[in-house]
Amino acid sequence: MPDSPLIFDRALIRRRRRRANDLGAATFLLDRAAEDFADRLTAVLRRFDIAVDLGTPGTALRKVLAGLGSIGTIVSVCAADAAPEAASTKQIIVADEEALPFGGGSVDLVVSALALQFVNDLPGTLIQIRRALKPDGLFLAALIGGETLTELRQAFAAAESEIEGGASPRVAPFADVRELGALLQRAGFALPVTDVDRVCVRYDSAFALMHDLRRMAATNALVERRRRPLRRATLMRMAEIYSQRFADPDGRLRATFDIVWLSGWTPHPSQQPPLRPGAAKARLADALGTREMSAGDKAGR
Repeated sequence: MPDSPLIFDRALIRRRRRRANDLGAATFLLDRAAEDFADRLTAVLRRFDIAVDLGTPGTALRKVLAGLGSIGTIVSVCAADAAPEAASTKQIIVADEEALPFGGGSVDLVVSALALQFVNDLPGTLIQIRRALKPDGLFLAALIGGETLTELRQAFAAAESEIEGGASPRVAPFADVRELGALLQRAGFALPVTDVDRVCVRYDSAFALMHDLRRMAATNALVERRRRPLRRATLMRMAEIYSQRFADPDGRLRATFDIVWLSGWTPHPSQQPPLRPGAAKARLADALGTREMSAGDKAGR
């Protein structure tokens, strides 16, 4: 199997996380995701004896997991230089999200919050997670995706094209929710589900947004990023374009963050199998109160 392409400089991401902790990390997205994890896991009426928190920065998610009576031992997987973040967890394994150290069928639950968007080989990681889970084990993750930072992406592209004659990659590529659902299926998960929580955050300026991105360790970590410093003229023009295109009536600027949720179960005989084509006992047209038309019918008939 050929090696997956290197999209992200993962060593740089870890350095950025240390810098974010020094600056005072901006955790509002992580806190939101952690609360949603609590709601989603509480709705699952079963116990998970061994749970793995895979690569989640900060401690918000681990605190949520520790407060759930349905979860037993919590194992935190993090890089060596991120281990202090997991101090609230008794079980710590130093490893990379792309090389999981678990044997097949050894854990009941794998969760991850806002970490897997920076994995270079996400399909391979999902396959490893599915193999590590016991039959009827659950994978639940939240990652940044979709239209996240579309405003900043557009403003930078326009400014660089105008000032420098061409655009360079400034914002990481984010996977679409449909693509992520397909990856769950390819990895062998049963009952795969994906959904999106869109968060619109408002800022006084593009510079305030960029300051928050530094405190979130979410600044440019692409392997193919431009290595020379950003020109001041380009930066100022980007801020102008951002303000012109994405300001609300009160002058504050919008920034979009899409949190994409993934869930899937490892196959087990107790799970409800999908219906065979044609096996449905009720017609969709009856449920919708409309008339069913064949594929050859025209809407105007």
